[in-house]
Amino acid sequence: MDFSRFIGSIVSFVQNNTVIAVIIALGLLFFLYRKPKLFFILLILALFLVGLFYLIMNLAGRGSERKKKMIQEEEGQVDPGYDHSPKLSLFHPAKPLSQ
Repeated sequence: MDFSRFIGSIVSFVQNNTVIAVIIALGLLFFLYRKPKLFFILLILALFLVGLFYLIMNLAGRGSERKKKMIQEEEGQVDPGYDHSPKLSLFHPAKPLSQ
């Protein structure tokens, strides 16, 4: 997950949920004004959690990309001309019998 996409999702949330964003901002301003120590503890905790989330998403993205690449490489090794469907007859000659 790209960091700009992460910021974009936050901006999108704020634009789509203005009332909730204003309530959150007012709550943070209240904590900053009345209890600055609690505000900075919450701010540091939030930054830590955002960083942890970003790290997990980044590692998960790399893992899924590697898995897709391995699957594509494995599929590329299979002969595309070979018919993998089961044969119904017991005797299936490679070339027609000449009479």
